[in-house]
Amino acid sequence: MGIETFLNQICKQTVVYWTSPVADGYGGYTYGDPGELKCRWADDQQVFQSDDGVERVSKAVVHVLEDVDIDGLLYLGTLDDLEDLYDASDGDSSSVWYDPFLIDTGLCIIKKFTKVPAVRSTTEFVRKAYLTGWQT
Repeated sequence: MGIETFLNQICKQTVVYWTSPVADGYGGYTYGDPGELKCRWADDQQVFQSDDGVERVSKAVVHVLEDVDIDGLLYLGTLDDLEDLYDASDGDSSSVWYDPFLIDTGLCIIKKFTKVPAVRSTTEFVRKAYLTGWQT
């Protein structure tokens, strides 16, 4: 069994992923439309060095099956979960698609992404995203 087959078997959770962070000129980012990814989410505090050289402590480490962007956003749950969340709060579920920061809990930002080839393979990879809370 290859590593990607194994990862496909263990990645049973779903995350909402906002991709393509683009600097907005005011110190923040705008994001593309969200989508769902399969993953294995572990609430795990690990010390890591982000690409900007800052030592950080993760809130979670997530195995994913495809590449993700640094400063992209992840939310453990589904698009339907988010729609339910917004229907219950303000009646405007469409707002979450454009402003993920309306999510009051559980939103995380990807601060490090690693992609390591499996032993003796150039086509199979282990991908991990190190997450912090989006306020940090």
